[in-house]
Amino acid sequence: MKIGFMAGYSPAQISIPLEEILEAERLGYSSVWTAEAWGSDAVTPATWILAQTSKIKVGTAIMQIPARSPAMTAMTAMTLDKLSGGRFLLGIGPSGPQVVEGWYGESYAKPMTRMREYIEIVRLILAREAPLTYDGFHYEIPYKGEGSTGLGRPLKSILHGNPAIPIYTAAITSAGVSLAAEMADGFFPVWMDPERYDVFAEAIDEGFSKAGGGKSLDDFDIAPVVRVAMGDDITHCRNIIKKEMALYIGGMGARSKNFYNDYAVKLGYEGMAATVQDLFLSGKKPEAAGAIQDSFIDETALVGPADHIRDKLLRWKEAGAKGHVGSMLLAGASVEALRVIAEELL
Repeated sequence: MKIGFMAGYSPAQISIPLEEILEAERLGYSSVWTAEAWGSDAVTPATWILAQTSKIKVGTAIMQIPARSPAMTAMTAMTLDKLSGGRFLLGIGPSGPQVVEGWYGESYAKPMTRMREYIEIVRLILAREAPLTYDGFHYEIPYKGEGSTGLGRPLKSILHGNPAIPIYTAAITSAGVSLAAEMADGFFPVWMDPERYDVFAEAIDEGFSKAGGGKSLDDFDIAPVVRVAMGDDITHCRNIIKKEMALYIGGMGARSKNFYNDYAVKLGYEGMAATVQDLFLSGKKPEAAGAIQDSFIDETALVGPADHIRDKLLRWKEAGAKGHVGSMLLAGASVEALRVIAEELL
């Protein structure tokens, strides 16, 4: 099992945790990941981090697909892969309707169809076997629709890219996980109980079956984000994580369409998920955080004193041995926490 560091996206003022990134590289971590929501983008910090490092791989978790055409994403991936000596990892995701329609001004219709077409087009560009043509629901290349000049022609990338650039997707719905298992090299559960692979098993098996060729967990990286808060006061550490979890479960989406809330229900926390959402959407954010159960944090995150975290890592090691977790992407980990976890896993 590999371990990576989740740098995430910046708050109101641009902030990249370079000290932690450089320590992760020194310790032998495999990867560091940037992200984007509706503020700092994922690509610019990834580029900056690649320029500041020499060994660790750098990925995007995630680049939101409505923000860029498939061709632009392929161009970005090829360029960063070449400039970094093969250290770039491409992570993409569909985002959600509130962001897609409220921020990017794009339709959220058929998100899994868009994801499938997007991956297919990126891979066609990277493979560079023929000039690019595509006829899909979302993408027509060359474009021949309303307003076209009729002058577009199929093109082949000038830059010779690496067809083997790994592609990861963000997914927690059954359809998204199945598509990832079929078409991608790995996927990011936003959080995970390492003992609850069963939540994903059917969808993963379905995707492998569609992919054919004997694809299995040996070829597929399940890379959950694992939040870390190390300190002597375990209650305080849990509360740090609870604030973020309340945002996801309570406020990342409308009441009728919140994928993170649905995921919490799948993990057995239906009552908690409903309460957190009610409180959060009523403007009672501290109360929503307080409604996150301790057991939920303990099952999905690493919190508390160093020895407690060492004990909890046994669950993750066992999941790794089964292939149920391929990479742990540590979010919020201090330099000290990175060292403690490295001692146990590297």
